[in-house]
Amino acid sequence: MDKYSDFENLYVDYFPRLVRFVREYVISGEDAENIVQDVFEEIWKRKDGFSDNINLVAFLFTSVKNRSLNFLSRELTMKKVENAIQEEYFLSLQLKHDSLEVLDVKFADDESLEQLLHKTIDSLPERCREIFIKCKLEGRKQKDVALEMGISQNTIETQMGIAYKKIREELKDYFPLLLFLMHIWKH
Repeated sequence: MDKYSDFENLYVDYFPRLVRFVREYVISGEDAENIVQDVFEEIWKRKDGFSDNINLVAFLFTSVKNRSLNFLSRELTMKKVENAIQEEYFLSLQLKHDSLEVLDVKFADDESLEQLLHKTIDSLPERCREIFIKCKLEGRKQKDVALEMGISQNTIETQMGIAYKKIREELKDYFPLLLFLMHIWKH
């Protein structure tokens, strides 16, 4: 019996079983099939490198387990990033909503508002302040700021959430006007 026949028999016997096994963890049938298919491709490419005394069944299950773990790790990371982006968007919307809700047009002159904004921004923790200034006042993209500062985009998003929260708390009575001023400063 040649290696091709052995591989074909292994594939026919174990592909459906492995797909069912993987599907219990990755949920999508298509993803499960892709993972198992990748394992069989790896076996086919390395078929000449396997010794006759290797336990292929153990190798198969270990390989699909490891590939499933890698797949799930990537999915979790992507979901965390998506959630962080959604959280920042929600905080931004909440901030805008709250600021319009409490808008009081009885305010001092623009100069005192500008001083109040600078004082509040200056009270942010150093890294948080730096990120806020770069992203909001300078209008730079979070991805670019993350690259420049050598930190993850997730850190940028977390720091922006902290800044929004602190600014919202400190300036809740003046926030619509401050948003307007910040918009003018960017342009």
